[in-house]
Amino acid sequence: MTVAAVDSNASVGEARPNPALVAVGVIAGLALLSFIFKDSIPSWMRELPPSWRIGLDAAISATMKWLVEQASFGLFTFKELTRALADLLNVPLDFATSVLATGLRDGRGSAAVQIAPPMPWLAVVGCVAALGYRFGGTRLALLAGGAFLYLAVFGQWASAMLTLSSIVVAAPLGIAAGLLLGIAGYKASLFKKLITPILDLMQTVPTFAYLVPILFLFGFGPVAAMIATMIYALPPMVRVTMTALETVPREIVEYGTMAGTTPRQMITKVMLPAARPQLLVGVNQVIMLSLNMVIIASMIGAGGLGFDVLTSLRRLDIGRGLEAGVAIVVLAIALDRLSQAYAEGARLREAKGGGLQFSLGLAGFVAVIYLLGLAVPFVATYPQELQVSTAPWWADAVKWINVNLFDVFDAVKNFVLLNILLPVKRFMLAQPWPLVVAALAYTGWCLGGVRLAALVAGLSLFIVVNGQWEYAMITIYLCAISVVFAALIGIPLGIYAGLNPRAWRVVEPIMDTLQTLPSFVYLIPAVMLFRVGDFTAMLAIVLYALTPAVRYAAHGIRQVPVMLTEAGTAMGCTPSQILRRIRIPFALPTILLGINQTVMLALSMLVITALVGTRDLGQQVYMALTKADVGKGLVAGLCVAAIAITADRLIGAAANRLATQRSGVTHG
Repeated sequence: MTVAAVDSNASVGEARPNPALVAVGVIAGLALLSFIFKDSIPSWMRELPPSWRIGLDAAISATMKWLVEQASFGLFTFKELTRALADLLNVPLDFATSVLATGLRDGRGSAAVQIAPPMPWLAVVGCVAALGYRFGGTRLALLAGGAFLYLAVFGQWASAMLTLSSIVVAAPLGIAAGLLLGIAGYKASLFKKLITPILDLMQTVPTFAYLVPILFLFGFGPVAAMIATMIYALPPMVRVTMTALETVPREIVEYGTMAGTTPRQMITKVMLPAARPQLLVGVNQVIMLSLNMVIIASMIGAGGLGFDVLTSLRRLDIGRGLEAGVAIVVLAIALDRLSQAYAEGARLREAKGGGLQFSLGLAGFVAVIYLLGLAVPFVATYPQELQVSTAPWWADAVKWINVNLFDVFDAVKNFVLLNILLPVKRFMLAQPWPLVVAALAYTGWCLGGVRLAALVAGLSLFIVVNGQWEYAMITIYLCAISVVFAALIGIPLGIYAGLNPRAWRVVEPIMDTLQTLPSFVYLIPAVMLFRVGDFTAMLAIVLYALTPAVRYAAHGIRQVPVMLTEAGTAMGCTPSQILRRIRIPFALPTILLGINQTVMLALSMLVITALVGTRDLGQQVYMALTKADVGKGLVAGLCVAAIAITADRLIGAAANRLATQRSGVTHG
């Protein structure tokens, strides 16, 4: 308990207003005046004239053109280097594709002749089920085997195996590269300081932005798509590796030193084995991010399930798109559960042994099934007449909805669009950039001091000097409204689930499912019900970004100390008062962290919604991809990253300040 001392000699007239409240009032007043007198604001305050901009996009495009057309290392050119790297990576990719999807072929394209068939579907299902049993027992075997059986039954086998062949190559290469970079970051503090902001950018730059330079350097095709997937999935492994090595107990390190290990042996023989459980978490993240990239990578030639979803979305074939999207989810769940079980049971399996016998038995099973498949077609390929499709049902459902509920959905869309979205959009577009930059700098100074103020102001000015201010305002408006709706739905739901364990058992699997759905899949029902436009984009963003708001709110409520609620009860507080005055204030820092994650997901989804008619920075990235304009795509992507980093730092600083205040109250 803390007691505030009040000076009895202080008079009401001597009371001074809160400077922060005054500043907020001034900024709000100026924003309102800017909206009212928007026609009187000089045009350079809305968007810098082209002659005032720094021309970063043109410089990047010129540099990339020089690299591809003129740069040389003497014996070979830069283009020859990238193409040689692509050819090198094509070897394992071609092998994996041959084993899982196409079989061994002589030649390319439609003229290729199959020499040997791919691995039979029954062998793949059996292997996955055996691995599930080895890693997690009967339940995991049924889950993993059933997931792959689903792919065969619903006619998604060929596309799923094409996707899996890319994952089984991209994920190990991404894991290895992340591990090496993480070790380098652990051993060299300077390298860690250099790579950390790069990792921040890699995790905030939109996924489309990865594709533009990759397409320019490596061409169109599966290899370029795989490289983009590797780069996208790399940062978590680097971060996890550095953190895992830093948290290895000192006793283990000292024991290795006393044993006379060399620096290399210390890493490979002592620290990496000790950090293995945490490293396997990073492996799981790489696999899941690789699967999340499959649809976007299909834009530059990946094929597989991602291509099926993208094609269906373009044709508004809801049934086929949902089937392919669900197939990605099923594949993601199976790989996620297998990798998690492998991480959790690694030491137990080592203690039990039998790894060699298991591997030999699995190899023998595959060989027998493969030979049997040469004679029995059913074993090699799941019969088409036994396949099931829900596409006609979905088509009928869409038709029924359009006939019977179109007026209802259209009324909801128009109400939100006319009364919320468009007014906020007009208000945001009316704001001059000097006012917004100053407001952000002041907020940063209040929450984190001069360094944070300089950071957010610098990131905002980066958008201004690159001529992206208007697109950035549209991005912020759509992201902000989506986050507000996600918070209004997710936070109360999370609080209720945090207070009610039975409700959480229902909510948790729904959140798990939403978290594993690829971002493109959310566009399908949104487009199906509301066609294209800002409302459709907002709906897809809310669905995609809802999960962290629910999870963090539930976690924050559950971690409230029992002694605080008991103290409130002893003082005669009602359950409602305990919730409003104890639980929610205590959980607020955690809830803010959830909002932070919601903002990050919303920004990442905004780039995807460019496909449904938005006119923000995401649309600029997508247009740059279609035109192979590297400079424009990277600059627009960096502007999205600037918005993301600004939101992350400001919300994180607010959460830290609230957590510090909460800690003081708890200890008091």
